[in-house]
Amino acid sequence: MGRMFKAALALFLPLALASCVLAPGKFVSTLRIDADHHFTFTYIGEVYALDMSDNMMNGLGGTPSDHATPASSDGDSPTMQRLAFQSEDKPDPAKKKAATDARNREIAAALSKEAGYRKVTYVGDGKFQIDYAVSGTLDHAFVFPYNLDAEAVFPFVVVEVRANGTVRVKAPGFAADDNTKSVPGVGQQTSKLDGIFTLDTDAEIVSQNNEEGATPGTAGRKTISWKATPLTKDAPTAVLRLH
Repeated sequence: MGRMFKAALALFLPLALASCVLAPGKFVSTLRIDADHHFTFTYIGEVYALDMSDNMMNGLGGTPSDHATPASSDGDSPTMQRLAFQSEDKPDPAKKKAATDARNREIAAALSKEAGYRKVTYVGDGKFQIDYAVSGTLDHAFVFPYNLDAEAVFPFVVVEVRANGTVRVKAPGFAADDNTKSVPGVGQQTSKLDGIFTLDTDAEIVSQNNEEGATPGTAGRKTISWKATPLTKDAPTAVLRLH
């Protein structure tokens, strides 16, 4: 698993440098999967946007200016060239915040155009309020969230359709496991993680990683609920066998 994740991370880093990562805050999310391949997914709550260009550099031990400033030729004595670089590299907090807010409003606008987003509101400080619901047929994989216009990466929930008649559900965004923490900027965001993810199904449950197991419902249905907090180490995972 570690080797596979490192390989995926190598592909993820170049994309993330030019993208934003969306991370969950307080939320309620449900995934209904029927044995006949019909599904409905909902997510209602907070989503935070991380600026990966800054977080990547911090995770690598510095900022772009740390590596761009030329060394002084006189020990610790500043040269005119060094002073010029330091002057140019000093960020303006107000301008940076305005640029970040503008980008996040663009992200909200891009998400609003996608089917399923019933409400997307950017409320400031990198936080969005989202109401999302989508239904369909599991004849292909499902990923949430993913949007090319918003350049959003790092999905909360992934449903994989397999050739043997099973589907694999995994929610990497709803846990703070070691793999998530190894992505600069993503691990720090898990401090805001606070939600419930519920899987509702009438299909056969081949495997799942909730210690409390499935709760029987009506008409042969079963539910599994995972609590997502900053202490959650294992991403919610289940394998179902469909008809």
